[in-house]
Amino acid sequence: LITAVGLPVLTVVALAKVGGGVDSLSTPIGKVAGLLLATVCYLAVGPLFATPRTATVSFEVGIAPLTGDSAMPLLIYSVVYFAIVILVSLYPGKLLDTVGNFLAPLKIIALVILSVAAIVWPAGPISNALDAYQNAAFSNGFVNGYLTMDTLGAMVFGIVIVNAARSRGVTEARLLTRYTVWAGLMAGVGLTLLYLALFRLGSDSATLVDQSANGAAILHAYVQHTFGGAGSFLLAALIFIACLVTAVGLTCACAEFFAQYIPLSYRTLVFILGGFSMVVSNLGLSHLIQISIPVLTAIYPPCIALVVLSFTRSWWHNSTRIIAPAMFISLLFGILDGIKASAFGDMLPAWSQRLPLAEQGLAWLMPTVVMVILAIIWDRAAGRQVTSSAH
Repeated sequence: LITAVGLPVLTVVALAKVGGGVDSLSTPIGKVAGLLLATVCYLAVGPLFATPRTATVSFEVGIAPLTGDSAMPLLIYSVVYFAIVILVSLYPGKLLDTVGNFLAPLKIIALVILSVAAIVWPAGPISNALDAYQNAAFSNGFVNGYLTMDTLGAMVFGIVIVNAARSRGVTEARLLTRYTVWAGLMAGVGLTLLYLALFRLGSDSATLVDQSANGAAILHAYVQHTFGGAGSFLLAALIFIACLVTAVGLTCACAEFFAQYIPLSYRTLVFILGGFSMVVSNLGLSHLIQISIPVLTAIYPPCIALVVLSFTRSWWHNSTRIIAPAMFISLLFGILDGIKASAFGDMLPAWSQRLPLAEQGLAWLMPTVVMVILAIIWDRAAGRQVTSSAH
């Protein structure tokens, strides 16, 4: 709930507070580092992880129960799926708005029905938690919340919410922040209720599917058990449309972003991004999740540091002195956490295992706090920076 709900809401509020997008949020670390951060975020929520996952999730829910998890059905599905994504991304027009206006209320109704059903009609008794969650439930939940990628998405797309408020005449900084906070809180409450219902659904479904199964398989098994074949078909259709619209939106946004910085046209980038996402999606949902865990474990800590410390920018003589070193240290130790979560974990030196919270995948936290304290001392000692223009 902290990393999948709280941090994305906090990110949108931070963007409203600085009055811009990720470029404004990353001002203290400089233009080059800010561009690198934005690029990493776009790649993560685009062709590397999020866009391919829209194909694998919709396949797992709608097609895999009929064909099994073999490679050929996924390949055929992904080719057709991303052909549609590329075609619509080339000529989006008002199609996304039209489908979105129709789909949004339909999704909300479906999620409400699913959430109520998970509480009222449990599939079975609550099962015991996996060993990892029995020993370190908070830290495992915190780190696995990275997989939603909502914070990264909020960093690059949160400006849409800010601009939506501006388009309705809210231009004063204080009011902009206030309305964005309220919008974020409402979204956060809705997401929290949804996740709590899904927690209950997953804990009750041990009799339907193996506990090691991915979320899409668990969701399909529950809907099939509770609502029958018709419910499964409607769920598959809804998820297909929702995933397709999401994939088109991500592809368009990434193509527009990269077209600003590399000498390729928007149309060419759409083909490249769509084709690359198609290839990645053929890893399958479970393998895609396994690969994304180390990468997200490495890049999330500096993003968290940036968002949290952005609220303190006015406290310091020079916010760069605080935020830049904190992000660097969090990235450095985040990479250690990422390597530990990968197949190369045994290659790490012994001292890395003895770091505070290393067992919980949060080895970056204490060094970052220490660096922030040292940076504050440096900022206070150095005083306010005087430039030549002040003379």
